[in-house]
Amino acid sequence: MRARRLLHAAMKALRSLNALAREGLVTADPRLDAIARTLAIAITPEMAALIDRRDMARDPIARQFVPSLAEAEIAADELTDPIGDEARSPVKGIVHRYPDRVLLKPIHVCPVYCRFCFRREKVGPGGEALSAAELDAALAYIRADSGIWEVILTGGDPLMLAPRRLAGLIAALDAIPHVAVIRIHSRVPIVDPSRITAALVRAVKPARAALWLAVHCNHARELGPDTKAALARLADSGIPLIGQTVLLKGVNDDVATLEALMRALVASRVKPYYLHHPDLVRGTGHFRVTIEHGQALMKALRGRLSGLAQPTYVLDVPGGHGKVPIGPGYLGDDPNALTIEDAFGGQHRYPG
Repeated sequence: MRARRLLHAAMKALRSLNALAREGLVTADPRLDAIARTLAIAITPEMAALIDRRDMARDPIARQFVPSLAEAEIAADELTDPIGDEARSPVKGIVHRYPDRVLLKPIHVCPVYCRFCFRREKVGPGGEALSAAELDAALAYIRADSGIWEVILTGGDPLMLAPRRLAGLIAALDAIPHVAVIRIHSRVPIVDPSRITAALVRAVKPARAALWLAVHCNHARELGPDTKAALARLADSGIPLIGQTVLLKGVNDDVATLEALMRALVASRVKPYYLHHPDLVRGTGHFRVTIEHGQALMKALRGRLSGLAQPTYVLDVPGGHGKVPIGPGYLGDDPNALTIEDAFGGQHRYPG
């Protein structure tokens, strides 16, 4: 493990088409150049090492991070702001979609740039990180609204902040009496686990408020030894971990792959939280599955996994209207008694 860490430390993230080409991940194509001019590229050494170069088209790690010509195909119903962040942003860096919680986006860079990301046109080098004055204004907005019970740090990836800056931000939120919960959404523990140092763990722990950390993981292969060790450092420090996954064609859209992922997360002390139906992001049609297919997968998981390993299948309603559960139903329409379908497809009557 030590040798692997030293090897990864010597490597740099792949941040250009030329860097990807040197690693045998892409071939020169002017159409890819056009994509790279507008959408950021970054693949960490940990993720690059997982890619099977022999079958790039079907490799679930490559599909998530390596630019594809399919990204140039934009359907009429795809949107630049698919979940309506802009319409719900009263102050720069704040998205206030639900009465009791807000998103706070202090930074717009990530350790990797997922090709399906719903903010793919907003994040990357040169993206709009908050200035000191803008962050002060965002915090003032939170202080002024006593109905805000939870603040969710997202971006970009908030764990890309230096521990000193992160500690200052956590302390500022912790000092707001009505903020009871601080939640961090991050890819860092999965794709760049060496960043999860003792200093970072100390930085994210508030003195008063409850802290939850949501990690984004889409395939069990992402949970290598270094990543598991990083998750253990977080869990051992007392930070509760929850998992978010996006249902992606060619990555995890079969029941065996999802089952393996959910088991691997729970074994790493990460509670599966959401399975997201893919958003209507421009140029991501090659990732989308039907809701019917997603529901069938959730039905299959119900018969294979304990409740601890079951995520909630959700759709983020386009236009900024929030998430709704879209999992399968188990109740029939018998007018005299309920007909309930069990996890294995059996039908049972139950008095209404």
